[in-house]
Amino acid sequence: MSITVLSGVGAVTVTIPQSQYEYARGDNITLPCSFTTTASITSQTLVVITWSSLTQQTTIEEVDTNYKGRVSLDVDVTQGKANLKLFSISLADNRNFQCRVQIPGDRRGKQTAITNLVVLVAPSRPVCKIQGTAQYGQNLTLTCASAEGSPTPTYSWKRYCEHNQPDGILSLYNISKGTSGLYVCTSQNKLNAATCNLTISLMPEREGEREGKKHVFLLRKSYRKLL
Repeated sequence: MSITVLSGVGAVTVTIPQSQYEYARGDNITLPCSFTTTASITSQTLVVITWSSLTQQTTIEEVDTNYKGRVSLDVDVTQGKANLKLFSISLADNRNFQCRVQIPGDRRGKQTAITNLVVLVAPSRPVCKIQGTAQYGQNLTLTCASAEGSPTPTYSWKRYCEHNQPDGILSLYNISKGTSGLYVCTSQNKLNAATCNLTISLMPEREGEREGKKHVFLLRKSYRKLL
């Protein structure tokens, strides 16, 4: 995406206050950009202002179809203002943006500045799964994953006596009756959190049936999103 305004000599310095901005998906936002120059600037001065998405190759005149109808410039050349407005931002806007200010005949100074836009998305409801054979002495792996989340969610498992696993995988070795219990996985980033859980229950053996019998686990899943 690239959008340009045309609106003269001195060294130009372009500045974006922050290297990164964070906003929630769906927000209407402004990415600020300012410039100074030693040249005399009036409302009649020719100034070329270009905002570009660094992940795309576009011509100066082109506005990418993904941005049509939801992008505009907030410009005042006499005040050195060259802001970019984006409406209803989405995960596709997770990228670097570059502000460039050019004054014809002035090639000195710092003509560009770059910032990174991070679109925050709460983790989607994670899915808890179990891998392995549910028998005494076997190993189990509990997995937990959210399909969506920005920044990438971190994961934690809780069974009071178990350690947190930030990658969403909890391995249980040499399982026994003490393995039974409620296992809750929390998927969390800075915007919100969501949970899923597994209940593992070991069916008790009848007296005299220990030999040659498989021990069956009953699994129950439930999901909850934290507000």
